[in-house]
Amino acid sequence: MEINYEELGLRVGLEIHQQLDTASKLFCSCPTKLFEGSEEGVTRIERYLRIAKSETGEIDPAAIYEYMKGRKIIYLVPRGHVCSVELDEEPPHELNREALTVAIGIALGFKSKIVDEVHVMRKIVVDGSNTTGFQRTAIIALGGEVLDDEGVVRIQTICLEEDAARKVGEVDGAVVYNLDRLGIPLIEISTAPDIRSPEQALRVASKIGIMLRLTGKVKRGLGTIRQDLNISIKGGTKIEIKGVQRLELLPKIVEYEVMRQLKLLEIRDELIKRGVRKEDITSNIYDVTEVFRDTKSKLIRDKLRAGCKVYACVLKKFKGLLKVEVQPGRRFGTELADYAREWGGVSGIIHTDELPGYGISDAEVHNLFKFLNVDEGEDVIVITVGTEDRCTRALKAVIDRARDALSGIPKETRVANEDGTTRYMRPQPGAARMYPETDIPPITIDSRIINEALKYVPKDPNTVYEELISKYSLSPEISKQLIRSPYFIYFYDLVRELSDEELTPQYIASLLTIHLRSLKSEGVPTENISIEVIKDVLNTLKRGEISKDGVIQILKEYALDPKKPIEELIKKYSKVDVNEVIKIVSKIIESNREELIKRKDKAFNIVMGLAMKELRYRVDGRIVADVVRNLIRDLGQG
Repeated sequence: MEINYEELGLRVGLEIHQQLDTASKLFCSCPTKLFEGSEEGVTRIERYLRIAKSETGEIDPAAIYEYMKGRKIIYLVPRGHVCSVELDEEPPHELNREALTVAIGIALGFKSKIVDEVHVMRKIVVDGSNTTGFQRTAIIALGGEVLDDEGVVRIQTICLEEDAARKVGEVDGAVVYNLDRLGIPLIEISTAPDIRSPEQALRVASKIGIMLRLTGKVKRGLGTIRQDLNISIKGGTKIEIKGVQRLELLPKIVEYEVMRQLKLLEIRDELIKRGVRKEDITSNIYDVTEVFRDTKSKLIRDKLRAGCKVYACVLKKFKGLLKVEVQPGRRFGTELADYAREWGGVSGIIHTDELPGYGISDAEVHNLFKFLNVDEGEDVIVITVGTEDRCTRALKAVIDRARDALSGIPKETRVANEDGTTRYMRPQPGAARMYPETDIPPITIDSRIINEALKYVPKDPNTVYEELISKYSLSPEISKQLIRSPYFIYFYDLVRELSDEELTPQYIASLLTIHLRSLKSEGVPTENISIEVIKDVLNTLKRGEISKDGVIQILKEYALDPKKPIEELIKKYSKVDVNEVIKIVSKIIESNREELIKRKDKAFNIVMGLAMKELRYRVDGRIVADVVRNLIRDLGQG
């Protein structure tokens, strides 16, 4: 699908959240390292969160949504990593001075205007990730800029806030959070919606990431940096997309969200063309268990035996629209299913646009339409199986989302999937979610704090360019490419952790620039290659278990099929030692001896070609060539 982003009026804003590498948390003296001990050192606490009106008498819509789930929250409290502040049993201590000065240093690097006085605010969050029901945040600076080839991208705000607890699972409908991450200092950099293309989104996020890394005061590793996006097009709606942990996924997420909005606008136009009105989509929910009493569908039959029932709603004149693909592998029906799962807690929905299927027969589909007395040629029936309460909430959400389809694109917060698609998360929060924190006094930013912060101002990229040449012996061209590469923020980590005589900074830089770009030009989806995968492969190379040629092939095959375990590919291309090479080449020569004697001028090329077919990517070619030369010499061919 070719997309002209300029004509569509694409606008993208970024919110970069990066953990700061400080000695203690933002409002207490607990360490900022995650717990890695056994269950013996962990206490469990169970709670339910409630919502309350703001000071203006309003209730945030996102808070209502989370509250209506009525889910129990289980908090894991690891000893030595959590105190009474995280448990909301003690007021917060004063704001971490180290975190404050680091944040100010970063802001100065972006030419932002530092505020005169820092005021901590409470931001309502009732999904359980904060024991208080809110997140503490403070604006540190306003304004600033990121320079890009397509123009300046303005920075709107830079905030210092506490990170949330990390979700570690769900048990019997309860959400489980570990409180070790709660309170780790987090800097949030929010840009204006000045980004105009998917590629620019990646470049800008990468440049911000580089600046953060250059302070030497940010944490590294999966989960320490997260990107959120705000995306809109002409005629669309500003959509928030949360939780992008992999920088290289950003272009795909922007592309897929634009695709989704365009498809939803097409669906809206088709509904209007069909003359559908909001009042046509009724709120009636029906018990249709009788239709499936003798069903052969195992999916439904097993749930009926467990005491569940089948419920349905009707979407008038929606026939065919639920199977419209809005993102790769995701249809409009998938969007409705997301709402049903999130609001009702059901496992999913089934709709007549995808039937017969799931063991449901043609006759049952016909009987369902007949039972509800609706038009099989125009309408869609959505069914779900479960308890009355859950099914009612789920189908009500489906009906509301179907009504929203008449307006085009509902305003919502979505969460990123691993493949770059997104799914519904919750309604967008309103303005009523922010209010002052009364337990922490304001902090005046004086010259002493500014002077402390100056040591954390990140280096200028031009200085970094010179350093790459002088300190790491990179060529000027590779240095330029590396700074522009989204993988640059990982270069220093890889060199520090892995560099040796064989695995040089030059090789690492070439891998992150020339080789990955070459794969991308071949059409290989290099965005599927995470830094963790690169690190695993390079560690294997360092141990001598694979060849350098094998590194590229492993990364290529992984990118084409990221569901395949990286260990399998490493094993597939495990390095062959010289003795094995000699054995394979000797066998080739013996099997082709007569032809090699006849074609003595071509003997090396023939043997080399046959050997590399078997040994390619498992041993360096020069080693094979040396063995071939030595062995064909015995034939008198040398």
